[in-house]
Amino acid sequence: MLTLLPQFGIGAADLAAALLFMYGLYRMSSPVTAPSGIFVAGIGMAVAILASFLYAFNVGAAARPHLLVNVALAVVALGMGGGAAWWSGKKVAMTAMPQMVALYNGMGGGAAGAIAAVELFGNKAPGATGLIVTLLGALIGAVSLSGSLIAWAKLDGVIKQPVRVKGQQAFNGLVLLATLAVGVYIVAATQGNVSLVLAIPASIYLFFGCALVLGVLMTLPIGGADMPVVISIFNAFTGLAVGLEGFVLQNPALMIAGMVVGAAGILLTLLMAKAMNRSVANVIFSNFGNAPRHKQGNVKGSLKPTEAGDAGIAMRYASSVIIVPGYGLAVAQGQGKLFEFVKLLQAGGVAVKFAVHPVAGRMPGQMDVLLAEAGVPYDLIFQLEDINDQFASTDVALVIGANDVVNPAARTDKSSPIFGMPILNADKAKRVFVVKRGEGKGYAGIVNALFYADNCNMVYGDAQAVLIQMIEAVRGLGLPAAA
Repeated sequence: MLTLLPQFGIGAADLAAALLFMYGLYRMSSPVTAPSGIFVAGIGMAVAILASFLYAFNVGAAARPHLLVNVALAVVALGMGGGAAWWSGKKVAMTAMPQMVALYNGMGGGAAGAIAAVELFGNKAPGATGLIVTLLGALIGAVSLSGSLIAWAKLDGVIKQPVRVKGQQAFNGLVLLATLAVGVYIVAATQGNVSLVLAIPASIYLFFGCALVLGVLMTLPIGGADMPVVISIFNAFTGLAVGLEGFVLQNPALMIAGMVVGAAGILLTLLMAKAMNRSVANVIFSNFGNAPRHKQGNVKGSLKPTEAGDAGIAMRYASSVIIVPGYGLAVAQGQGKLFEFVKLLQAGGVAVKFAVHPVAGRMPGQMDVLLAEAGVPYDLIFQLEDINDQFASTDVALVIGANDVVNPAARTDKSSPIFGMPILNADKAKRVFVVKRGEGKGYAGIVNALFYADNCNMVYGDAQAVLIQMIEAVRGLGLPAAA
């Protein structure tokens, strides 16, 4: 009876954790309920972690002398990891959130790889099928770990340019084949089907080494404009790796949580690739984001700077304004001032909406989170497919820190690397103001034809500073104050 109680507790906790994970993920589908969804999923994770200590009641005789030490180490690890996560989560700026997500993706993949390593070196994988699943989880987890670290380095500016050499994709393919070949050898050697050419422990080290190198090589050539999709891919990889190792350990919580995260990550990756009108294979294996082929000579017109105050007053006397936020708004931490400006416009009777592109920012959903952080009501935020037709009847489009997602070259210039990507139709508004720090290109490294259009004016400066000037200009009119 005493033996059955821990097993019952583990099973019940795994079921509860799985239900909490799924319900939390469901609530994350909307920015309105996302905070509570994260909290619910966090409770599920806490339940699963605490339940894992129940395994201490059923350890084998050989492990019992080390039980207290291992439990103590687990508690210390939880304290250190939880403390570091709490501190970093509180401290991280919104602009650094993509980097943190990339690191956490890598940690999840690394954890799955570590579980696989324990199983492989301890020869604990159950049979040939279990060994194959363990190796597959190890491969995906290791690729996610090293690839996510490179993604972090790209997002954080440590690696500033894609690294590409001639024949790189062919070489990457050879590394993948070599990794799979080592995996096949490990399975065959463990089952006694081949004579030992290389000791199994050395083969496992080689397998992990090849997998880690593959993750690095796969991510190095990917351009910065594809980073949101890359983060989503590695998120899916981490979930799949965790799910596979959960199968090996026969842990329902790991299996369900891993597969839910993996499935959600795959779906998000496909949706984002569709939003860029590209396939996932094209994202991973193309040279998108390389040195620009789209030169300034292809663009007609000229840049027309204007003062921030003049732009603010023009929007105050407009009937409708659509705002397109981008990563530059996050860099300037200007979302609070933006909503303050919006409330001033609304107090004067201006209809204001926000238009969010699926791949705006550096990670999926970053703009939605940014606007929610500023208190922008969700009913003012519209996705591309829901608002694109409204630009043509809008008086003013205000583009703040966005670039590639409003570039009309995606519709008209077949030589542009973003040709075919759905964009927000900001150029079709009667008048466009673009807030930008300078005349630099966007993350994709190409010139934006919108900036040279007849109906577009450039407002140069830090987004927060520009918005403060707009607010002061509108308030100087002596019109009703914002609610």
